[in-house]
Amino acid sequence: MEPVITVPGDAAPTRGGGGSATQGDISFGTVAMGCSIGTFIEWFDYASYGYLAETIARVFFPSTDRHAGLMATYAIFALSFVLRPVGGVMWGHIGDRLGRRVALSLSIGAMSVATALIALLPGYGRIGMAGPVALLVLRMVQGFSSSGEYAGASTILMEHAPPGKCGLATALVPASEALGLLTGALMVAALSGGLTDTQMQDWGWRIPFLFGAPLGVVAWLFRGRLAETLHGVAEAERQDVPILVLLRDYRPHLLLGLGISALDAIGFYFILNFMPVFISTAGVLSSHMATVVQTVLLAAFIPAVFAMGVLSDRVGRRPMLLLASILFVVLTIPLLWLLGRSSFLGVVAIELAFGGMLAINEGTLPGFLTELFPRHARYSGFALVFNIANAALGGTAPFVMTWIMQVSGSPVVPGVWLVSVAAAAVACTLLSRRFAAVR
Repeated sequence: MEPVITVPGDAAPTRGGGGSATQGDISFGTVAMGCSIGTFIEWFDYASYGYLAETIARVFFPSTDRHAGLMATYAIFALSFVLRPVGGVMWGHIGDRLGRRVALSLSIGAMSVATALIALLPGYGRIGMAGPVALLVLRMVQGFSSSGEYAGASTILMEHAPPGKCGLATALVPASEALGLLTGALMVAALSGGLTDTQMQDWGWRIPFLFGAPLGVVAWLFRGRLAETLHGVAEAERQDVPILVLLRDYRPHLLLGLGISALDAIGFYFILNFMPVFISTAGVLSSHMATVVQTVLLAAFIPAVFAMGVLSDRVGRRPMLLLASILFVVLTIPLLWLLGRSSFLGVVAIELAFGGMLAINEGTLPGFLTELFPRHARYSGFALVFNIANAALGGTAPFVMTWIMQVSGSPVVPGVWLVSVAAAAVACTLLSRRFAAVR
């Protein structure tokens, strides 16, 4: 019999999956490696694109001014998220019908091919508009293939987790994200410090994408060894179409998950991906020093996420999510105001404060979402709400915030958007007690 899943956040949750720390001959360490390396690759790629945005803008949009080229680059970043909800439905369907391992193996393969092709893509100077168009297509392929990554990795980790360790186990996913971002930041910082602007524009920007592609093969090999956790689901339930089950029986859960995921989407892309460009564009620090600060933030963020996952196992998911949402509402505007008036150390302190708030949310959210949906539609439910939030709000965050800064002339005004979403997340988190436990 499948263990009971508690109401999300009401009490310290127990494991909701039907697996164990070891299934067959596969240890939890192997499961953790197979899940984390794929997530690492996905976010290393996104970090590389984000941190190299200004260089990529010069390669593919050389005739535009600095702001216009940057916005065009971020527009491609945002458009790469358009297919994420569709991809989430497809990968979720595969994961809930054919198996978690099948979905994760296929998705990492497609993502790795697209990454390799981006590394080899000629710029505008060689093939004209075909360059930006090809970049857009490949980014959309990446977005589609990666749309099952976060949900799938969280799901299989939760279903393998030892009793009472769901929060800790699923915290590995956002920690792997941050490690990918940290590695991307370090590589870009090293390249920027060691190469001239001309070298970066000619070939230096390609190195991170060339580095990420072969790692996909490693991830694919690891995932081929994962133990399948779907076999405990009744055959009748596996014949249902997961998305239809969710729309028929779990509409309130979808809305709740979407509202809470929205804060994570904006917060993640603003704080961990866009912040270096935000700081340099606002004239607070140089681009190189902004990347250095981001490296410090990411190094601190990784252990903080694990700590928040452990804490969520003890006090429950809902109190943690509520705390994070309230902190974003109260502190975002004051911190952004101080950011424009701070020295280097002040900027580090402010970024660490933002990172701390995000770590509370990130370390808790994957455990919350895996416990929100029934096992036979868990992958689909998680992937759907997470990808809609990221497509609508996360992927557009850099583009929208760059536009708001350009129009308003103020680095503080974009924070109003983040505060509004955080306020909605407070309401959604408070409403979570209304929902019955999913068993």
